[in-house]
Amino acid sequence: MSFSSEVKEELSRHLPTARHCQIAETAAILSLCGQISEKDGTIRIQTENAYVARKYFTLLKKTFNIEAELAVKLNQKENTYLIRVNDREETRQILQAVKLHETDRQLAMPIPAVVVQRQCCKRAFLRGAFLASGSISDPNRFYHLEIVCPDAPRAEQVQELLKSFGIDARIVLRKNHHVVYMKEGAQIVEMLGIMEANIALMNLENVRILKEMRGSVNRKVNCETANINKTVSAAIRQIEDIRYIEETTGFSSLPEPLEQMARLRLQYPEASLLELGKMLTPVVGKSGVNHRLRKLKEIAEDLRRKQGGEVL
Repeated sequence: MSFSSEVKEELSRHLPTARHCQIAETAAILSLCGQISEKDGTIRIQTENAYVARKYFTLLKKTFNIEAELAVKLNQKENTYLIRVNDREETRQILQAVKLHETDRQLAMPIPAVVVQRQCCKRAFLRGAFLASGSISDPNRFYHLEIVCPDAPRAEQVQELLKSFGIDARIVLRKNHHVVYMKEGAQIVEMLGIMEANIALMNLENVRILKEMRGSVNRKVNCETANINKTVSAAIRQIEDIRYIEETTGFSSLPEPLEQMARLRLQYPEASLLELGKMLTPVVGKSGVNHRLRKLKEIAEDLRRKQGGEVL
């Protein structure tokens, strides 16, 4: 089962206790995948997701005490679920509750604000919207959550509801649909919390923690590798300078502190500046060692210029 299916499966089992929240969630499902029949004016939804069908069927029963008709069309890839309310009076009852018009065959309008006045109803509406036409990517791969809406006004309504919870979602036009989406892991975690998908939220947080730990370890390893490479490259250049001095004028031409430094660097090519400083007599700090090595470099470069050689 995909992560998106796991989230929807969890949401399909979550039934609000308050009737006004049940109405808000029903309204979201109808707004995004509901239709009114041209023939007899009855209401129906069509979906390829069994969890959406189960949730809508349950909401009709618990909220309105309506036994809807469920039909399943078997396909090779995915089944199609059709839930129909055949009674005109029951249809009118549902539409009055969610504040939609019977004359609008496609239910092509945002849900009136009165349906989602309470914060709890906003949560329920977003839960229904995600169930009806939302999806979420596998967080092990990347972060992406979206809700596909038939038109701009309904997408903007979802966006505004998300904004009321501090989530700055964006809208993009894709194949004649308006898609409300978010790509930040923290926002998706917050969205799962708003919809009360608590198990999915914990699973996503675990993935985020592991990814952050891996990222932190990788950054540390990369940083240490870069430092090691830098240290090794510097040591190689220092040894080349010291050997050039030794071959050209010999160490006897050097002041005693620099001669001691030169012999130690040749003897311990992999030692750090701090380690070299502790081997000197008397002991010298890291900056003092660095100063002596710079002096040796300057002497080597001066000798190369005098010899007409290449200055490194």
